[in-house]
Amino acid sequence: MSKRYAEEVLRRFGMLESNSVHNPTVPGMKIHGDAEVVPVDETYYKQIVGSLMYLTSTRPDLMYATSLLSMYMARPTELHLQIAKGVLRYLKGTICLEIFYKKSIQLKELEVYTDGDYAGDNEDRKSTSGYVFLFNSGVVAWSSKKQPIITLSTTEAEFVVATVCLSSYLDEEDTQSA
Repeated sequence: MSKRYAEEVLRRFGMLESNSVHNPTVPGMKIHGDAEVVPVDETYYKQIVGSLMYLTSTRPDLMYATSLLSMYMARPTELHLQIAKGVLRYLKGTICLEIFYKKSIQLKELEVYTDGDYAGDNEDRKSTSGYVFLFNSGVVAWSSKKQPIITLSTTEAEFVVATVCLSSYLDEEDTQSA
């Protein structure tokens, strides 16, 4: 299902025959709201980002780039559109990827990975938190969002990520026990 929809998205935006890339965004890239003054069609840009958002349900690898692009939906520029097309080129090269849940008799322990991007937003200097929960090698929950506070160091940003991740896990535990 995900592969068919991904092909439809690439066809819709004229990227089906494009060259693929290995990363959804350039590692370490910073986007500014006023980096370029050349505006683009808001509706077209929103359609691309909305399609990518729908894909994130089975493609968590697109989550960071998609959430980054969604911050500029009010006034997208040529730079933002180029980055969105880069994500579509990544999708082209990884079209067969999606979440796969293996049937397993043995229950493994929950695996959790976290990461933080210290002061990643150049406009307000807030960091980005990200985490993913895996169970039997399948992703069961993930998040990537801007931290609510301004941290003063990379260590503090990583502690905030760990705290957000743990509170999300504990909230889920409380929901299941109720």
